[in-house]
Amino acid sequence: MGQQTVVIKSNKYGITLFLDRNIPFRELLANIAEKFKTTSDFFQNARMALAFEGRRLSREEQLEIIRVIQDNSSMEVLCVLEQDDLKESFMKQVVEGRKLERDSNNGRFYKGTLRSGQVLESETSIIILGDVNPGATIVSKGNVVVLGSLKGTIHAGAAGNEDTFVAALNMVPMQIRIADVIARSADGPVYKKDITTGPMIAYAENGNIYMEPITKEVINDIRI
Repeated sequence: MGQQTVVIKSNKYGITLFLDRNIPFRELLANIAEKFKTTSDFFQNARMALAFEGRRLSREEQLEIIRVIQDNSSMEVLCVLEQDDLKESFMKQVVEGRKLERDSNNGRFYKGTLRSGQVLESETSIIILGDVNPGATIVSKGNVVVLGSLKGTIHAGAAGNEDTFVAALNMVPMQIRIADVIARSADGPVYKKDITTGPMIAYAENGNIYMEPITKEVINDIRI
C-alpha cells in the first residue's frame, strides 16, 4: 500500500478496504474518515457490501469503522463480508435486488446467530449475517442467504414460489424446503456434523432440490 494506510478497492457490488495493520486503531479511524470525506461524491447514496483486508478486526472495531464511513459519506453499508475468493459473487447476491428479492425495498437483513429453538419468519427474502444452528428454523416467502454456517431448517419460497433459492457460506442443513419440495438429512448427506462445504446454493428443479458450489456461472443460471 506504499505510504497509504487506507486503500479503497471497489467493484460493482461493494468495496474492500485494505487497512494498515501497524498503526493505532484510532489513527486508522481518522484516516478512514478523511478517505471517505474526499471520496464522498464517488459513493454518493450508494448501498454496498463491505469487506476488510490487511488487518484483523474485532466485531466492535468493524462497527466503529462502519459508523465512521456513514458519518463521513452518504454510503449505506448493507453488510460486512469475510475474506473469500467469491467475495464479489456474494456482494452481488446481497446488493442486486433481482438475485435476492422481487422488490429491492422489501428484503430483510438479520445480524446474529440463530440458536436451537429460535424461529425467524419473513414475508420477503432475508440475509442472515451469522450462523443458523441445528434446531433453528427460517421461513421465508423469498430467498434465504446465510453468510455463515447453515445447520438448521430452512423453508424458502414459503408461499409456493419454486423459483427461490437458499445460499450459504457453509451448507450443512438439517432440512431444506423450497416451496413444497423437501430435502432432509435422512434422504442423503444434507447434514454432516463438523463438515465444511464452502459456499453452496440450493434450488428446486423438477421436484428435486439440488446443491452446487457457488460460481458466477451457477448464479447466472438461477431462475429469478
